[in-house]
Amino acid sequence: MIQVQATIMGQPYTLACREGEQAALHHAVAYLDQKMRTIRDAGKIKGTDRIAVMAALGIAAELLGSQQSDGPFAGLTIAEWKQQIAAINDVLDQALAPQEKLF
Repeated sequence: MIQVQATIMGQPYTLACREGEQAALHHAVAYLDQKMRTIRDAGKIKGTDRIAVMAALGIAAELLGSQQSDGPFAGLTIAEWKQQIAAINDVLDQALAPQEKLF
């Protein structure tokens, strides 16, 4: 394993990957960084951890949508995935609202 330096939303990270996989890791970092910045710039979600969760959900939805041909999420369009993710975000907002008032 080798160590690779990366920056996601301005934060530096030291990541490990196998020799020869650095380009793929850098591509993944750039993709995640772009997704997180897009969510942050939309201004609806606050907190890096929440932005990361929403980005992860979006990327997981993309992956599942491209891989599954059956199952509960089969056949969903990107718009439908976005609706599902928005619904998850609403639940997170409601669940975390009492905690945010403490700070």
